[in-house]
Order: sequence, then C-alpha cells, then structure tokens
Amino acid sequence: MNEQKFQEKIDLERKIEPKDWMPEEYRSHLIRQISQHAHSEIIGMQPEGNWISRAPSLRAKMILLAKVQDEAGHGLYLYSACETLGISREELVQQLHDGKAKYSSIFNYPTLSWADMGAVGWLVDGAAIVNQVSLQRTSYGPYSRGMVKICKEESFHQRQGYEIMAEMAKGTPEQKEMAQDALNRFWWPSIMMFGPQDSDSPRTGNAMKWKIKRQFNDELRQKFIDQTVGQVKVIGLEIPDPDLKWNEERGHYDFGKMNWDEFWSVVNGNGPCNIQRLDHHKKAHSEGEWVRKAARSYSNKQEIINA
Repeated sequence: MNEQKFQEKIDLERKIEPKDWMPEEYRSHLIRQISQHAHSEIIGMQPEGNWISRAPSLRAKMILLAKVQDEAGHGLYLYSACETLGISREELVQQLHDGKAKYSSIFNYPTLSWADMGAVGWLVDGAAIVNQVSLQRTSYGPYSRGMVKICKEESFHQRQGYEIMAEMAKGTPEQKEMAQDALNRFWWPSIMMFGPQDSDSPRTGNAMKWKIKRQFNDELRQKFIDQTVGQVKVIGLEIPDPDLKWNEERGHYDFGKMNWDEFWSVVNGNGPCNIQRLDHHKKAHSEGEWVRKAARSYSNKQEIINA
C-alpha cells in the first residue's frame, strides 16, 4: 500500500519530502547519486584551484576564485540535501575516503594549461548544466530545489569558460594551438561524463520510474553534442572526432565511438589523477579538523546560552 501511494504521488508530479515514506531502494539510490554529485563539486575545486595564483590577469583571477567558491557552495547544498535522507556528512565523507563512493570521472584528468580552465568551464560545466537542468524536476524535493540555484551559477561558469577559449582561439597561433589542445583532451571525457550507455546502466530503470532522472544518459549526451558543435565552429576550433557529421534523417549529429575502457578504468581508480585527488582531499579534511571542532564547540556554547 505504501509503495502504491508513493508511486501515485510521483506520477502526479508531487515532490517527495524528507518526512514522507519512501522505499529503501529510492533512499539508497538518492544517497548514492546526490553524494556523488556533492563529492564531484568538492573534488572539482582541485584542478581549478591550482590555477588561481597563475591566472593571466587580475580579472581572470577574480572570476576563477569566485567560481571555485561557488563549487564549494554547491557541495554544501548537496551534502545538506543528502543529510535529509538520514545520513550524516561525516559518513558521506568517510565513504568517499574508503572508496565506497565515487565522484565524476572528469576530475581525474590533469589541467595542464590556462586553456584547460576554459575547457573545464565550457565543456565540463556545460555538460553538467545539460544534466542538471533536467534534475531541477527530479522527484525529491530538497535535491530539486538545490539544483535550481546550482544551475544558475553553473551557467555563469560555462560562459566564463567559453570566453577563455574564444579569446585564446582568436589570439596568437600559439594561444589558438593551446586552446585546440585543451579541446582535444577534454572533449571525449566530457561527453562520457553523462555516464555509460543506457544499455549498460542497470539503475536507470528505477531512476526513471521514480523520476529521480528525467532523461536517459544517451539522450542528454546527444543534446550536449548538438548544442556544442555550433559553439566550436563560431570560435574556429575543431572537435577531435573524424566521425562527427550531421544526420539529416535523425536531426542530430552522429559521432564516433567512445573509449569505454578508459572510462571504466578512471571510474575504478586508475585515471591520471585519481590517487592525487583523493589524497589531497584526505589531507585537507584531516588538517581542517580543528576548524570543525571549533565550530561545533561554538554552536554548543550558543545552544547553552540560549537555553
């Protein structure tokens, strides 16, 4: 009876809230998905934070600093949404450190040049927006509401990245070459960000039934490719895919095969920066323990004073 009422509520497009009854599978799926999203925002600060001190101008430095700060905020929104499902932030972080929780594979690639800041903002955040716009209508209330604010800020990040790439593409031959190199390295990992093909994604069925997800991985990937091809042409760069061509019959771009062996290798911890990213997070978490203790102490003191 509970499951029937739960599904009826979802079918009527009514949000599921923290105190509502929900199947354990729904709860565990949300914890896995939202925590992965939160971890991605926090880990994603690393490759960008590394470039703050090396940005080519004060304006670029300020914009990148603001972006990294936004990502930290996104992580906090998402951890808070996940906590409404009955799991603590400490547990979520421990799952990440123990290798039981994942984050987006894209953040295990190095950022080798300033152009990479453009590629990350334009392609990585652009792909994230395509996915996250859909998640604004997800069935779980706290997650849905958090995504509204996150999408607004991610749109700024995408424009910031595109501006970097456009400026470099019309600069010196060396700058244009640097922009093209960044595009070459981030294109395929970006389109694999949407996850495995639908035929290889066993959890998709329940996610669509419960309206946690609203669109399939392949559908979102196609949407991103279709909208990005035109942007690439405008700034005079080339997508590193010889099989990319417009299919008049489908009304979409056809594209080449993705290297799923590479994708799963990175997901399973064997990417270029997997160890580095996780070790850095563990170190920062350990060194920040005194801040968390101080905050808890202050909070407890205020509760006693207000009692």
